[in-house]
Amino acid sequence: MSSSPSRFDRGHTDDLMTFLAAGPSPYHAVASTAERLEKAGFRQVAETDAWTVTPAAEAAGSSGGKYVLRGGAIVAWYVPEGAAPHTPFRIVGAHTDSPNLRVKPLPDSGAHGWRQVAVEIYGGPLLNSWLDRDLGLAGRLTLRDGTTRLVNVDRPLLRVPQLAIHLDRSVSAEGLKLDKQRHLQPVWGLGDDVRDGDLIAFLEETAGLAAGEVTGWDLMVHSVEPPAYLGRDKELVAGPRMDNLLSVHAGTAALAAVATSGGGLPYIPVLAAFDHEENGSQSDTGADGPLLGSVLERSVFARGGSYEDKARAFAGTVCLSSDTGHAVHPNYAERHDPTHHPRVNGGPILKVNVNNRYATDGSGRAVWAAACEKANVPFQSFVSSNSMPCGTTIGPITAARHGIKTVDIGVAILSMHSARELCGVDDPHLLASALTAFLEG
Repeated sequence: MSSSPSRFDRGHTDDLMTFLAAGPSPYHAVASTAERLEKAGFRQVAETDAWTVTPAAEAAGSSGGKYVLRGGAIVAWYVPEGAAPHTPFRIVGAHTDSPNLRVKPLPDSGAHGWRQVAVEIYGGPLLNSWLDRDLGLAGRLTLRDGTTRLVNVDRPLLRVPQLAIHLDRSVSAEGLKLDKQRHLQPVWGLGDDVRDGDLIAFLEETAGLAAGEVTGWDLMVHSVEPPAYLGRDKELVAGPRMDNLLSVHAGTAALAAVATSGGGLPYIPVLAAFDHEENGSQSDTGADGPLLGSVLERSVFARGGSYEDKARAFAGTVCLSSDTGHAVHPNYAERHDPTHHPRVNGGPILKVNVNNRYATDGSGRAVWAAACEKANVPFQSFVSSNSMPCGTTIGPITAARHGIKTVDIGVAILSMHSARELCGVDDPHLLASALTAFLEG
């Protein structure tokens, strides 16, 4: 690892904060990503259309930038002019979802004069971080005609009130103990008459829809406190959903940069941002589903390629699985490996686990090191303490499912899985610079 002075790019970090605020749900995050790619010249391709080469300029096999949207996932790729069908891919993989509280199928509840919203725990959130916090509500509404509508109530609407210390004196000595079913249902009003359908009716009115038009929903709460610079010298950024919209933002910026650079590319650069990483990736929009493989395979065939071309392309493909990792915590340094202490603003991290909880091996490390050297970006290494279980990412799933070399990397943060996380101001831009160099080849 080389040393480097501060690389803080205020424009990039300001834009990251805007992106975090605009992505209260995976559906909003991919809509924001698509909007940014459209400005870089990318065009949406429908999965239900035929992807054969035609005289139409927007054919999926023609050169230029394309993307596919499916729920809370997006796969985008840029085909350089004259790219052969067997041209390998360079992929940045990330995920759009974050741990939170999600609305149940029967959302209206309450007790003792309080009106509440019934929620379920999604992923592995730090539950205490959702207490006594002003919460909004966002997600996707499905209408009677099968279309969807995004909704975002980005104002204090709900709150999970904590029990006063006077009613639980043991909390100071024994710590806070939360029952996931009983203690995390937010309040949003007063009244003894809990009317079935009231929350959905409120959202229909908010979205300008007719009463009874919504027949399905995927809704989740979010903190309405905006991202902010933190510290005496503003060396830190505090905000929601850095795990893992920080990587989605960096990957989007990198893909747009290489697509608009005007230079020749030896690879086809790809951004794959999946949903449902926080609960195992097993869905049609998760990394363990067929989405990425289907898109890459169809793009090969759309350029006139064969199965042999597809096999050759996949054999030369490399994926960087970009997800946040753990910076050394000043109050809990003993929880980290004693010789691997990633620091914020020290550059992105390379994640290694010999039991394949991360997909990195020695040859993958060399690919990452070459990209960082090209971009003049320092990087750090992360391994978990032998006494602590290691988390995992989409990296091993991507490698195993598609048979492509995958390397796990990311940015070191604190407060991972909190409603509000913390990173350094330098690291997001350093990550984006390294990803750009990687996609350029």
